[in-house]
Amino acid sequence: MSFAENLKILRKEKHLSQEQLAEIMDVSRQAVSKWEQGSGYPETEKLIALAQRLDVSLDLLLLDKSSDTKEETAVALSEKGLTIPSESAIYIQNEDILVRCYKFSVMPVVLPTKNQPKFILYGVDSTSFFGDNDIELGFYKEKEDVRKEIAEIAEAVKSGKRTYQLQFNCKVKGFLSPKIVE
Repeated sequence: MSFAENLKILRKEKHLSQEQLAEIMDVSRQAVSKWEQGSGYPETEKLIALAQRLDVSLDLLLLDKSSDTKEETAVALSEKGLTIPSESAIYIQNEDILVRCYKFSVMPVVLPTKNQPKFILYGVDSTSFFGDNDIELGFYKEKEDVRKEIAEIAEAVKSGKRTYQLQFNCKVKGFLSPKIVE
């Protein structure tokens, strides 16, 4: 997609009219219309301000992302999880943690008891000589819950969001043998 298409999509995602965006950017509605038609571009300072106000990177706003693996990965979710380009890493929030992750994987809990979660979602925040640095993000009662979570994370990445609050995980108590708190 081009800058014009990206701008139009982002403006609509923020539920802004061309007039509202024009007012925010201190330009005319006609200027916004020209930007969205591809017949004009804002000045550099306006581009930076536009990206900040739409809460996206300049890359996401300006570049043709149609061949970007980010969208392909988000649509082609696997049983193993989700990998996104490292420059599109997203902050994952759950209770008292906030971690910037670019890779997500799901692991089953080995021989869970009746009151234990069945799956764990891990995030990778960095890679070193010794491999990925996996961080436990959340526990899940059922496979469908963790699938929904990964799909929502992928959607948040596609829309350019910077943070995502886990929604489908269950609360647990204990470390080595976590029990679900009802």
